[in-house]
This record gives sequence, structure tokens and C-alpha cells, in this order.
Amino acid sequence: MHAQDSLPDRRAFLRTVATGTVALASASASTLRSSAGSKDHLHLSTNSYSWGVYYQREGKNFAAAPDEGFADVKASGLDGYEPGGGSPDDIVKLIPVLKKHGLEMRSIYVGSALHTREDADKSIANTVAIARAAKAMGTRIIVTNPSPLQWGGAQNKDDQQLRTQAESLDRLGRELADLGMTLAYHNHDIELRNAAREFHHMMNGTDPRHVSLCLDAHWVYRGSGNSQVALFDVVKLYGARVAEVHLRQSEKGVWSETLGPGDIDYEAFAAALLKARAHHPKPHLVMEIAVEGGTPKTVGPGEAHRRSGEYARRVFAGYAG
Repeated sequence: MHAQDSLPDRRAFLRTVATGTVALASASASTLRSSAGSKDHLHLSTNSYSWGVYYQREGKNFAAAPDEGFADVKASGLDGYEPGGGSPDDIVKLIPVLKKHGLEMRSIYVGSALHTREDADKSIANTVAIARAAKAMGTRIIVTNPSPLQWGGAQNKDDQQLRTQAESLDRLGRELADLGMTLAYHNHDIELRNAAREFHHMMNGTDPRHVSLCLDAHWVYRGSGNSQVALFDVVKLYGARVAEVHLRQSEKGVWSETLGPGDIDYEAFAAALLKARAHHPKPHLVMEIAVEGGTPKTVGPGEAHRRSGEYARRVFAGYAG
């Protein structure tokens, strides 16, 4: 499938993964053990979308067998899991399952619609309710990607819609800050059309105290016409606001099976972002490797994530502690 066509599927995965944990909600939870046993350990999380698409490639459903799925996540050497939350109940049901497998939930991904007042009011109320539920798990970052007018469509938000969205994003950030949590704005490629006016206005039209950035390195790269120049410019412009990074790689424009050398020079990226954040906390790292048409198939979900984690821990070693 084409990458753009996969975006609506992501939201479906976020709903089904959380729903699929219902059977395990009553399981006895062991005490959560953080993997960060030393200052040299780099905490790495993974996103629910990654496991959903890799399981699907194997003809399996991650949400249908969450006990097996989260055992695979833990066995791959990862420390945390970033779920998609559609409701507070989704998060409440997920917490005991993550605890059982010793996985942290430092961040969650919540969809939103913020470009109209009515939708924004509903999205903000829902996101804040989800955030309150997630605090019990130590969650500190809420990632949101405001919905486009149409997934895969050619429509673009007009100036008034962009102003409303930025104002709403800032309001959401203020409310989350009152809970001691950080709002991180996320984008795909749609927001980078037309001189990236939507992406830049979400940064320039919001207060850095209220809205941080979840820098999805590969979506910025792809959305800019496969440009490292654009990606590194974003690091220069907004690096100080990056609270979280989503990691994915490609080779000749096609998503790679594992995170490793490829189109994006991640060693240079890691150094540039660390420099941009010299006086700020180190960002939360979340692997979001994925597959699309043309992606090689040589390993299973667990091995793909294990290899990706090893590469990330080497390249981002300076982010440990």
C-alpha cells in the first residue's frame, strides 16, 4: 500500500489496539519495573502503529492477542509503549497490561480535530480526560496530530481554520500544562504542502510554553519531497521545542524494514538535535518503524524492532540518562 493510503489505517489501529486489551484488563499487574537501571541506559519506546502493521503483515492482529503482543514488545528490548487513546477507558484498560509486561507509557498519541470551534471544544475535553487517566501510568507527553480536512485529499485548510487550530492547540497545551503534562504537536505530510503553512503556523501561532513538537523525522523528510535539507532546517528552527521524536527510515524513498542507515543520516540528525537542545531536556524517543508497498520482508515484528532498537541505542547514545 502507498504511504499516504496508510494514514487512515493508523487511526483504526489506534482504536483496535486499545480495545483489544479488554480481556486482560482484570489481570493482576506486577509492580512496574523501569528499564532505566543506570544513567547509561537509553529509554526507547515504540508506537502502537508499528506493531499493528507488522503484525498485519504476518496475517495476525496485535489487538486480538495483546498478551502475546506485549510480550513480543518487551522481548524486543524496548522499554515503553506509546498507545493511541480514543477515550479514557481505552487507557484505563491498557494500564494493567503494560504493567504486567514491565512496559512504561511515557507518552500517548491522541487524535484531534481543532480547526473549528465546536470540534475543538470536544477534542480538548476528550484529550484532557484521556490525559488524566494516563497520569496514573506516569505519562508526561500527549502527542496530537490535528486531523486534515480529508485524509488523502487535496483540500487545504484556509487561513481562518489555521488560526482557529493554532489557538485551540495552544488552549489544549495550557490545560495539559495545568496537569503537569506536555503537549507535543505531530504532523504527517499533508501539513507540509503549500510552503508548509499549516506546520509552520502551528509552531509560530502557539506559545512554546504550551505547545512542544513531536518531530516525526521521516514525515518531515517525505513531506518536503524527500529532503534532508528541509528536515535539518526544522531542527534548526524548532529544535528547542522538540519534546519527542518519532523514528523511521527509508531507502530510496521506501520505508525500511528496520531502523538503520538509509535516506536520513540519523547520526547527523542525532547530533544536530542534541546541539539544538543543549540547554533543554533530552527528547523522548519513540520508534515508529512501518511497512508499505516495496518494504522488504525478511524478519518478523520482534526481530525488526530488536534490530532497530540496537541501532537507535548506538546512534542516540548521547541521549541516555
